[in-house]
Amino acid sequence: MGRVEGKVVIVTGGASGMGREDALTLAREGARVMLTDLNEEAGRAVAKEIGESAMFMRHDISSEDDWKAVIAATEKRFGKINGLVNNAGILLMASVEDTTLEQWHKVLRVNSDGYFLGCKHGVAAMKSTGGGSIVNMSSVAAFGLPFAAAYSASKGSVAALTNSVAIHCRSAGYRIRCNSIHPDGVLTPMVLPMLGNPDPKTVGYDADPTTRFCDPSDVANLVLFLISDESRFISGAQIRITNAY
Repeated sequence: MGRVEGKVVIVTGGASGMGREDALTLAREGARVMLTDLNEEAGRAVAKEIGESAMFMRHDISSEDDWKAVIAATEKRFGKINGLVNNAGILLMASVEDTTLEQWHKVLRVNSDGYFLGCKHGVAAMKSTGGGSIVNMSSVAAFGLPFAAAYSASKGSVAALTNSVAIHCRSAGYRIRCNSIHPDGVLTPMVLPMLGNPDPKTVGYDADPTTRFCDPSDVANLVLFLISDESRFISGAQIRITNAY
């Protein structure tokens, strides 16, 4: 216990799935958490479950004004920001031939623009408080999936952005680390409907050692490590969470 004791961490997309598990795990290990999402009812429920060490805000990550408001509210409530988990995102299943320009712009606006804004404002907030850690949720799709052209492109941009932020912060002496996580399949509310809504216990690693689908807790444990000081000399890494992809 206490691996991130005293740290203040923003987790986007914290109302469900990986973001919810990230927020719960960080809070159990001593962090104070600002969790954000567009789903206000579910987001407030997660914050209530955590208790006094958590706060929820509605947040469109593609809006710069929303980012400014989240940063300001976090600093007002908790006094500082030590970590940011850029987790919120949207998924479109469509090949390059089937993706419309409107769909392309929508996915990139959230998954790319939103992460850029998070990194931009996260760095500005952390550099004045001695540093911190940014974790960007990418995907194995960053390396190319034929059935998810826009999503793949957006996650590829997250990987490149992560390296750029990491090198910039090192060169500037900010002590701000930035790493990306690249899961394969994760058994979340966004993914389960695509599998026919099975019981996660029947398709997860505990039931099938050949599965491509991990539990949200498998991702949250890596997030915890990257936010903690245990990973203080790891920056610019692209870490896959996959069962021999």
